[in-house]
Amino acid sequence: MVKNRRRSGTLAVRESHTFTEDGLLDGRVRLRQPMDGYRAGVDAALLAAACDAKAGERVIDVGCGPGAAMLAAAVRRPDCHFTGVERDPAARDFAAQNIALNNLTGRVEVREGDVALPFSKFSRKTFDAAIANPPYFDDEKALRGPSPARRGAWIADGGLTVWTAFLVKAVRERGTITIIHRADRLGDLLALLDDKCGSFRVRPIHPFADAPAKRVLIRALKTGKAPLVLLPPLVLHERGGAGHTKETEAILRGEADLGWGEP
Repeated sequence: MVKNRRRSGTLAVRESHTFTEDGLLDGRVRLRQPMDGYRAGVDAALLAAACDAKAGERVIDVGCGPGAAMLAAAVRRPDCHFTGVERDPAARDFAAQNIALNNLTGRVEVREGDVALPFSKFSRKTFDAAIANPPYFDDEKALRGPSPARRGAWIADGGLTVWTAFLVKAVRERGTITIIHRADRLGDLLALLDDKCGSFRVRPIHPFADAPAKRVLIRALKTGKAPLVLLPPLVLHERGGAGHTKETEAILRGEADLGWGEP
């Protein structure tokens, strides 16, 4: 039973005893997610905005959770088909509910899958593009014990190695891989992807213009050969200001994409 509804900036929230129903893209996407488990935030919205799949392409969202990035990307890219991969049954159930809630059945689906297993166990057919927001930690000592409901979203069993291996296998040659992650893992991600990928484009995400980047968005091209390009950063907030910068607000509302600086 829904208890109340509140609105803050671009996010509308309805609360129940077990989940909230949030509004993404200025309300164009309705997202049910658990109150106590992993909850999608700005990172998922930025990942969706960075998905540049072309009309008719098939996109896989690896570790889709309740489907925040996948659904927002699907609304942004109405001519693409999206498949979410999720190992947690509860998160997968929320994703299935959210697909139906947003009338995206037939163009968006969620399936059981685990990055620890070979991609061939999940599908015999590769995708045109992959997006992912892998768990930010692979050492439980780095955190003060996430709650059991959030562990899978914060701790990457097998580390980034298994995630990048799955992503590389998931896309066709010249397919794209787009990842959002911690800025201090940029070197690790580039090294892990370098054997099979190239044409890297990296966009730093700064909390403030005068603060170090906390996140990075990386797009790689499988079998790409072009040199790495470091793009201008996205700055989320202004010092002393309320809310997000105008650029970030436009992206979160779905009024602008987070492009990759290509013609």
